[in-house]
Amino acid sequence: MARLFGTDGVRGLANAELNPELAFKMGRAATYYFGKEHQRPTFYIGRDTRISGQMLEAALAAGICSAGGEAVLLGVVPTPAVAYLTRKHGAQAGVVISASHNPFPDNGIKFFAGTGYKLPDAVEDELEKLIEAQPDAMPRPTADGVGFITNKHDMLNEYIDYAINTVETSLQGLKIVVDCANGAAYEATPAALRKLGAEVVVLNDKPNGTNINAGCGSTHLEQLQAVVLQHNADLGLANDGDADRCLAVDETGTDIDGDQMMLICALEMLKQNTLPEKTLVATVMSNLGMHQAMKKAGGKVLVTPVGDRYVLEAMLKHNLVLGGEQSGHIIFSQYSTTGDGLITALKLAAALKQSGKKMSELSKVMTRFPQLLVNVRVKSKEGWEQNAKIAAAIKASDDELGDNGRILVRPSGTEPLIRVMAEGPSLPDLERIVATIADVIKQEQG
Repeated sequence: MARLFGTDGVRGLANAELNPELAFKMGRAATYYFGKEHQRPTFYIGRDTRISGQMLEAALAAGICSAGGEAVLLGVVPTPAVAYLTRKHGAQAGVVISASHNPFPDNGIKFFAGTGYKLPDAVEDELEKLIEAQPDAMPRPTADGVGFITNKHDMLNEYIDYAINTVETSLQGLKIVVDCANGAAYEATPAALRKLGAEVVVLNDKPNGTNINAGCGSTHLEQLQAVVLQHNADLGLANDGDADRCLAVDETGTDIDGDQMMLICALEMLKQNTLPEKTLVATVMSNLGMHQAMKKAGGKVLVTPVGDRYVLEAMLKHNLVLGGEQSGHIIFSQYSTTGDGLITALKLAAALKQSGKKMSELSKVMTRFPQLLVNVRVKSKEGWEQNAKIAAAIKASDDELGDNGRILVRPSGTEPLIRVMAEGPSLPDLERIVATIADVIKQEQG
């Protein structure tokens, strides 16, 4: 049977795979688990703007109450706000009801520990056993042992003020266009930028339950690009549905990805001598141009496997403070325990203001090398790393690219696919190289 908890909590089609009955059980299981050391465990619950969010919130809160816990409903707030408020106020856990950048029919439920970090796999496994146990033997307190619900949407202001205090620069004089994706940041991001003095043009801040991520936000930058040009803005910013990510657009309407954003922030921190070990953390998918630009500036990049959890693990292990992914999922670990789209937006805008330059100048510090990714469907992923012909094809391509490019071959974690990624200065060369490796993989792995 497949594991209930995926890489980012439990996700599925709302009211089908992820239904109120499951949300109720998750609330009960979490309350029993976290209630072992706390008589009335407290859960801070936030959600995005999906129409199914209130249904799942009500079921989850009912499950918490049925096991004797307290459910604090924060309403529509960014994912990092839940992590921050959970740890600030000493709650036993935080819960986010969101499917991030997915379309509105989907939803998800993920937990944060009282520390603000995502739960370890071992804890999720314990919760899964409790959820799936038949019969449900967890206690059902009565009388004054029954739990209760409180509503505290105004706590969003605490998070906004906290995010503002992570930057020391006024944004006065900057005109910024913000695309809120009709999602969880529709209040927080415009408010924070205005409090810092920016002139703000807001897009997609009218959620109706079904328009989250619909042709807008960090996965659809076209509207943001057009409006930045229309308003002669200095910068465009786009959050995803749950606002743990941010991407940007410069004053010419050109997109700026997570690698470029991390680099801009890292270079500013290098100037101020606030980047420990002069090191930025990024995954194997980050662009070679970022590595070269960091090296030229006297810094370096620590590389991790794909996934924000690996980035965070490396940051904590080596006491580093800036890391993330091309997707705009960026972690400033001095301030946040998870990716934070609002803090990322503020840090990028502050770096722009401090530089006195245009955003297009800042982003051009990095040459964005072409990347080509091909998925090769195989009968079996087993043994591909030991296959001599595949290894020879990869080595030949690596030798051809030399220091001006790289090859990355890795299996999919969920499908019968082997992914071949090549990066270098010439796209036609990459197409030829990737096709050659893919053909060998097909022949050898079926």
